[in-house]
Amino acid sequence: MSRLTTISSAMKQYLIITGNYWAFTLTDGALRMLIVLYFHQLGYSPLNIAMLFLFYEIFGVITNLVGGWLGARIGLNRTMNIGLGLQVMALAMLAAPASWLTVIYVMAAQALSGIAKDLNKMSAKSSIKLLVADNAQDKLYQWVAILTGSKNTLKGVGFFLGGLLLTLLEFQGAIIAMAVMLLLVWCFSLVALKDDLGKAKSKPKFKEIFSKSRAINILSAARMFLFGARDVWFVVALPVFLAASFGWDHWWVGGFMASWVIAYGLVQSFAPHFTGKKQGKVPSGAAACKWASYLAIIPALIALALYFDFYPQISLLAGLLVFGAIFAINSSLHSYLIVSLADSDGVSLDVGFYYMANAMGRLIGTVLSGLVYQQFGLVACLAISAVFVTLAALLSMKLPQQ
Repeated sequence: MSRLTTISSAMKQYLIITGNYWAFTLTDGALRMLIVLYFHQLGYSPLNIAMLFLFYEIFGVITNLVGGWLGARIGLNRTMNIGLGLQVMALAMLAAPASWLTVIYVMAAQALSGIAKDLNKMSAKSSIKLLVADNAQDKLYQWVAILTGSKNTLKGVGFFLGGLLLTLLEFQGAIIAMAVMLLLVWCFSLVALKDDLGKAKSKPKFKEIFSKSRAINILSAARMFLFGARDVWFVVALPVFLAASFGWDHWWVGGFMASWVIAYGLVQSFAPHFTGKKQGKVPSGAAACKWASYLAIIPALIALALYFDFYPQISLLAGLLVFGAIFAINSSLHSYLIVSLADSDGVSLDVGFYYMANAMGRLIGTVLSGLVYQQFGLVACLAISAVFVTLAALLSMKLPQQ
């Protein structure tokens, strides 16, 4: 208890923001799995399922641009609370009777959820920049890796939770349970978050939402292709393929997806140990290029194994585990680089722009995941993934080398 009394006010606020982010991430992961499995069960095509996430990703792109500017003007505590409130509203919409759950209605609820998710992410990622001195880059990298990794581990738990809740409570009961949990977190947050963490000294103008930094523009483009490479197979193609081709039920699909993301998050947390922490190194553009080059090989090999029917189940599952581990290191490198390169005053402006590109990559990947899988199958999705990662590696060559 004595240690808690010595924690600075800013650190206490950050810990609350992190707790909010974790709670939100559980509902976000569970909701994604619930929607994919439930609407696949209802007979929706892969493309139609992908369309359910279209507004989620589109509004994520918009939110990161506007949200970064908003956070710099009103503080990250307020953007966090707005995000939590919107997610509660989105869940309440989806708790409606099954007859209401048309494609347009679910897309509207997902739009609110997309806005909420990216307000939360931007708030949490931006705040860490303000807590670490500029000359402590190794510490900054470690903190970013732990935050990012723990978030993704909890997202994986959310995938597992979604499959479990759908089995135990069915769709409407699962949604109501999550809404009640998040409502309690939101009420606590409204009371506990008081400091104006992240508010810029000078009020940024709306036209400043676009980055003027060449390095951040390049990093953002690389991030877009990196996350497009993941979601082109992960969002719709993989869970539908596991259910349709391998005959897995909701429990097995949700469990595998959860295990993948949990392991991915754990590797992210330890990414500094794989990229030279013991030698006192912090990553640069050269490291981002190197690790993206490693990653590009994996989906190409999985695609070849599936195409030639070479132990397809073992090849797919083992290959995706390797992909997840190397992708986790790439993602952690990128998350550190954006926080390191961002301007300290109004940090959320640069971080928001960067995560706008991240959301754009997810949007492209989500749409292609449904469209390409429906027309050409999982092999084509994996081939596109390999191309996207290669483009991310090429762009990373132009990042600052130190």
